[in-house]
Amino acid sequence: MLTSVVSTTRQNALFGMGNPLLDICAVVDKDFLDKYGLKPNDQILAEEKHKEMFEEIVKKFKVEYHAGGATQNSVKVAQWMIQEPHKVATFFGCIGKDKFGKILKEKAEEAHVDAHYYEQSQEPTGTCAACITGDNRSLIANLAAANCYKKEKHLDLAENWKLVEKAQVYYIAGFFLTVSLESILKVAKHASQNNKIFCLNLSAPFICEFFKEALMKVMPYVDILFGNETEAATFAREQGFETEDIEEIAKKAQSLPKENKKRQRIVVFTQGKEGTVMTKGDKVETFPVLEIDQSEMVDTNGAGDAFVGGFLSQLVQDKTFEQCIRAGHYAANVIIRHAGCTFPEKPDFH
Repeated sequence: MLTSVVSTTRQNALFGMGNPLLDICAVVDKDFLDKYGLKPNDQILAEEKHKEMFEEIVKKFKVEYHAGGATQNSVKVAQWMIQEPHKVATFFGCIGKDKFGKILKEKAEEAHVDAHYYEQSQEPTGTCAACITGDNRSLIANLAAANCYKKEKHLDLAENWKLVEKAQVYYIAGFFLTVSLESILKVAKHASQNNKIFCLNLSAPFICEFFKEALMKVMPYVDILFGNETEAATFAREQGFETEDIEEIAKKAQSLPKENKKRQRIVVFTQGKEGTVMTKGDKVETFPVLEIDQSEMVDTNGAGDAFVGGFLSQLVQDKTFEQCIRAGHYAANVIIRHAGCTFPEKPDFH
């Protein structure tokens, strides 16, 4: 019998749920930034004064559209790393019935992700304007529709829940805790009860701080916890860990209460160009990242999402955790050479 070299990973084996945003990227001028009171390098949530900015950027500059949002970025990168079969990655989130929603659907299809959006007409599709000046970018996120995801209107529907049941690995960014805690808990409990792998990302310091109650309701179901050094520090402070040592923080996060005792929790903290920290049994290991020349770095935005995507691509294929980290480092290294969370046609990872 001939053995195929194509990945044997099943369709819909990886499930992601989060805030789908359409990234609107454009090279703008200083006048444009000043007009809307934007700093050259920043990440903010849109306010009333930014509303017409989203219209103007499209009219005035040459824009590129990329499907964005943290979880969607990660599952897209995972699918890119896997290549075949298509639709290994499933994605749920909420969009509007509008032009931007249509673009998001097309972009998900181009990335071969099996996206099932809850579509509603109360709010327009969420967007994130990336205003580029030189090697700076100012990000303005308008969640809009992404904030309207409803468990009973989408996740609970039989045909959608079937896709959840098909998966072996689940990934949700902490950002979604602000949208639908009940949806996260339903998925997390399913994973835990069926000894599947549920992964969560701390995502941002404000999640660890202002949404810690929701975060800690999900924590007992978390098999793999992701975060970066800033999020880890905030998490430790909010949890009263009384340490600033990242390895100690990882250990303490690992030993928080856990429902499914068949799997010990794994904690993975990235630290930019410093090594990535991972708990292993009762040890903590550090893995160096791939070197990159400053001149080859285009934009570090999306690097964290890409790391997770690379990691998940191997996890869903039952590879070792060391291999998962290597793939994460590879994917992040590729993404920082491109604008936004975009990548070349095929990966070169072995």
